[in-house]
Amino acid sequence: SAAMAKHTKKVHITGKYGTRYGASLRKQIKKIEITQHAKYTCTFCGKDTVKRVAVGIWKCSACKKVLAGGAYTMSTPAAATVRSTIRRLREMVEV
Repeated sequence: SAAMAKHTKKVHITGKYGTRYGASLRKQIKKIEITQHAKYTCTFCGKDTVKRVAVGIWKCSACKKVLAGGAYTMSTPAAATVRSTIRRLREMVEV
């Protein structure tokens, strides 16, 4: 039939922007939007139910715990560094 295509071939989530804003910017936004809409594993109950509520606020729908994280991802590289540094310093104190 002469019906229009229902799926996007490679733009996926950024299809909503149409031809606006340029390909490079849409590619960057695609990466960000995929990570921010993804479900993450809860560190408390272990279920894949953590979703983004607002900028930097993540909530587990199973155990209702609210976590602070990155704007688009639940954990930032900086946070990971801080965690490992704190762990290392704590181990130094214990020994």
